[in-house]
Amino acid sequence: MKLVRLVYVLYKIKLLSPERLYIFIKSLIQSGFNVMTLLEVAARRYPDKIAIVDDKRTITYAELLTESKQLANYYYHHYQLRAGSRIGILCRNHISLIQSILAVSRVGADLYLLNTERSKEQLKEFMSVQKLDALIMDAEFDSMIDADYAGITILSEESKNSDIEKIPRSSSSKIILQTGGTTGKPKQAGHKPSIFNYINPFLALIKRLNLVDYHTAFISTPIFHGYGIAVLLLFIPLGKKCIITSRFHVERASSLIRQHQVEFMTVVPIMLDRMLKSDIKELESLRCIASGGARLSPSLVHKAERSLGSVLYNLYGTSEAGLNIIATPEDLNYSAETVGKKINGVNLKILDGFDQEVSSGVIGEICVKGTLSGRRNKNKWIRTGDLGYQDEHGYFFLCGRSDDMIISGGENVYPFDIEKVLLEHPDIRDAAVIGMEDEAFGQRLKAFVKTTTLSEHTILEWLRPRIARYQMPKEIVIVEDIPYTPVGKPDKKRLI
Repeated sequence: MKLVRLVYVLYKIKLLSPERLYIFIKSLIQSGFNVMTLLEVAARRYPDKIAIVDDKRTITYAELLTESKQLANYYYHHYQLRAGSRIGILCRNHISLIQSILAVSRVGADLYLLNTERSKEQLKEFMSVQKLDALIMDAEFDSMIDADYAGITILSEESKNSDIEKIPRSSSSKIILQTGGTTGKPKQAGHKPSIFNYINPFLALIKRLNLVDYHTAFISTPIFHGYGIAVLLLFIPLGKKCIITSRFHVERASSLIRQHQVEFMTVVPIMLDRMLKSDIKELESLRCIASGGARLSPSLVHKAERSLGSVLYNLYGTSEAGLNIIATPEDLNYSAETVGKKINGVNLKILDGFDQEVSSGVIGEICVKGTLSGRRNKNKWIRTGDLGYQDEHGYFFLCGRSDDMIISGGENVYPFDIEKVLLEHPDIRDAAVIGMEDEAFGQRLKAFVKTTTLSEHTILEWLRPRIARYQMPKEIVIVEDIPYTPVGKPDKKRLI
């Protein structure tokens, strides 16, 4: 059955002609299945097509393959990186980062994609636990490396001029992602790039987002995050042009979209919100905006529809289990609050605290069984930490994080519900709600609201008829901005 689905995917991306299938099989035999294999197939099909455009240069598929092979050879022979080596990458979005990912995968080493916003102490703690053999990093992060680090330090733009020598075939590499860590210490999620592991999400994205039809993509989200790396690995074998930038700036992003006539773009909601407040005319080429990584408010869904038409898609997934759910524009028309329907082949249920599946409409924890989990026991349900429910038509809805929920006066209260209501007010630009201890009720809510025109009293009076009494925040704090993590999630730890 897996082979049938693989053949179907190859057909959909036009790899199934005898010549192209031969290229694919030959690459697998020579190199093993690793990320470099995807590039080899694309480079032979589209050698002169532009592969990546970053802040400094443009590179074709043939050039990307040659330079990445040189880098793999350099890592293998100069630094002795091998299968079983543990390599960290601490880089912003640029061509050298992509080449490093490709090269590390080719030599068979395990790759740890590190969050560039880590503090020095967080990085030190991580490296002391993981015992990395080497760290590939941008020069700007040099001061963050502790003096007692015993591994190899490699600059991402270090010279890679090296004759291409034969490297043993390798399929043992893993990509280890770090979860967001917005509610605690980041955890690891390992992904071994077996082609069969990616069939279902790969096929779902192609079919539901019509990705084969687009020529140019803008990956504006960090590649170190699961969302960014997933889109990159999807577009390379499709031979698309990918635009990347080291940092997201609204004006720069809008200009790139117009200049390159970008059709597909990845965003987190806060990026989309800022872009919709800029010059909409520069965004007219966009035919598909894939939002993920954080909540997508109904008000932002409606604003995108009014400004750009039916181009917005909502993606839900986890670092541990990959992409699970997709909402198309039609799904968002059904309900602006839905994250959509699960993709084929994904085992997903809403479970209670006793691992029992709940009924339609009942809130529980979203749990998945996925081939990308990196767990030895693939039959174990993975608890995502996200609360939600499924309606009678198969649509999924999020209700926040399980560790955000509070019990106030014996009632379960979900901060996410109050955030959604607050964001319906036309004068509230952003909001985040957390729990706080309360002597009388055990816990109450505290809301942080970004607004320039409303007072705490006005907001409370506006909320009163719209939510239950036990949901009413004990306190409203007016703030200039809500803090966000680098991947676009409200950073509630900084609000406590």
